Amino acid sequence: MEWVYSVYNSPLLLGRLVTIQRLVYSMARFEYCNGNHALESKIYHEEFNMSLGLLAFFAALPLISAGVLLIGLKLSAKIAMPIVYVVTFLIAIFVWDVSLNRVIASSLQGFLITIAVLWIIFGAILLLNTLKYSGAITVIRQGFNNVSPDRRVQVIIIAWLFGSFIEGASGFGTPAAIAAPLMVAIGFPAMAAVMIGMMIQSTPVSFGAVGTPILIGVNKGLDSEGIGAQLIEMGSSWDVYLQTITSEVAVTHAIAGTLMPLFMIVMMTRFFGKNKSWTEGLSIIPFAIFGGLAFTIPYALTGVFLGAEFPSIIGALVGLPIVTIAAKKGFLIPQDRWDFAHRSEWPTHWISQFEAKMDTVSESVNMSLTKAWIPYVLVAGILVITRVSDDVKAFTQSLVIPFKDILGEGIGYSITPLYLPGGILIFVVLITFFYHKMSLKGMAAALGDSTKVMLGAGFVLMFTIPLVRILINSGVNGSDLASMPIVMANWMGSAVGDVYPLFAPMMGALGAFIAGSNTVSNMMLSQFQFGVADTLGLSTAFMVALQAVGAAAGNMIAIHNVVAASATVGLLGLEGETLRRTIIPTIYYCLVVGIIGLVGMYVLGLTDPLMN
Repeated sequence: MEWVYSVYNSPLLLGRLVTIQRLVYSMARFEYCNGNHALESKIYHEEFNMSLGLLAFFAALPLISAGVLLIGLKLSAKIAMPIVYVVTFLIAIFVWDVSLNRVIASSLQGFLITIAVLWIIFGAILLLNTLKYSGAITVIRQGFNNVSPDRRVQVIIIAWLFGSFIEGASGFGTPAAIAAPLMVAIGFPAMAAVMIGMMIQSTPVSFGAVGTPILIGVNKGLDSEGIGAQLIEMGSSWDVYLQTITSEVAVTHAIAGTLMPLFMIVMMTRFFGKNKSWTEGLSIIPFAIFGGLAFTIPYALTGVFLGAEFPSIIGALVGLPIVTIAAKKGFLIPQDRWDFAHRSEWPTHWISQFEAKMDTVSESVNMSLTKAWIPYVLVAGILVITRVSDDVKAFTQSLVIPFKDILGEGIGYSITPLYLPGGILIFVVLITFFYHKMSLKGMAAALGDSTKVMLGAGFVLMFTIPLVRILINSGVNGSDLASMPIVMANWMGSAVGDVYPLFAPMMGALGAFIAGSNTVSNMMLSQFQFGVADTLGLSTAFMVALQAVGAAAGNMIAIHNVVAASATVGLLGLEGETLRRTIIPTIYYCLVVGIIGLVGMYVLGLTDPLMN
């Protein structure tokens, strides 16, 4: 009976649904081997790999379903994501044997996170609409035309540099929420703005929110106490080890990320140009690489010498004035000028409600460029202060709405409305109302427009984020299985062997695709990546760095980030179109970083303090 009980509770079982089948197979295997333990061991391991592969398939089924529905069948997220939620719910209950109580608690946790995300979306949309009705957007548009009317140059300045600064200061999808509406406001198609806004969320993301993905994600994702004790015995320390990871993340990102501005440009000319041409963006290669290096060089140096808090912020602050001045002087700018076709020639699915009204709703355009830009300057400045100053951070975090131990499952979430970017954005909206001397009618119109868009996004996110929390929280179950993301990672690790460094970034990206967060991906998978490196005798620090870089790239295809970015420009229902495009730079990023991983591990022979 003990033997039967142990088989019943084996982690190799596919939940309780296959218990009897596995028991019969195990008895048959024992009889067939007739006491030959070597043969039995061989069959056992083959059986293990088969079981792990089957479990990995079921774990990936929600992601496969999302891909088929959104990308293959081109369904809108408001139809696809409720279906994917049901698929996730059923797999958690019937395959992973997660209790109904825990699934509901995870869904409630996801609902609370949805409220926090919608708070950010609402703040970003409200700021855009406030500037639209005050007339500031018209002035900002003209200002960019004075720097350069070439849309390729505008992408580098607004998305790559300004967006990277916002990412460094705030993170959590804020760059797309701020930069994408700004691009729409100055004449970009809404769909192009969403695509480019998602591509911002790559290179700067590992050091977003003042280093949160490293300082929280990696730091909490690894067994810092156990590893720290080993390091002390070897004459090193945890701080040295974490800084090694930080340096390798910064340098790896700098190598892969320098071409991201060019990627943004050729993607824009291919999918949104009149001639649908990849090559129309290539004439600006020198300026695009210059724009990339203007960010990545100070970014990498900051990561290597100063730590994880400021690479994205300093990279953008150094690069932004350099590139803007160079553009005004015509440095490396090609003779040809690129623009979108006239708005009348755009397909209707490129256009949002915002674009239709942008030129007609402003109260006045009698303001200076500086006055028009002050709200965005305030957003950037306040974001930095609330993340850097301990006193200000403590004040903004003092208002907490806590939800602890939901349904007794030990999971919870706390909403900090003043600390979240949404609170900061709304605070700036209030300042703008008085500073731009708006009428109550204009402010009411901005509020009404923003509320409509937020409600549209809310329905989709209400299913998307809860299903993510079910996946992440599925590690507590009656089948003794790891969580679904960890099972997928374990299968990948066992399947590829010594070439695993090539796939390490892809695992990080998969984690971010599931969770919509670099930080969460690092928390889920850093210890797994560490373990694979340790087993293979490779640098554990560099393997974790590959995880962190891949997780940053995965933000470009995170479904709920796409939904949030689409909502901020008033364009919902075409999330699959965006994902079909952003998967291209994601593959580029993961492949390049994976090759860097192989070269670093096997050619350069990178080591870390644990290998001394």
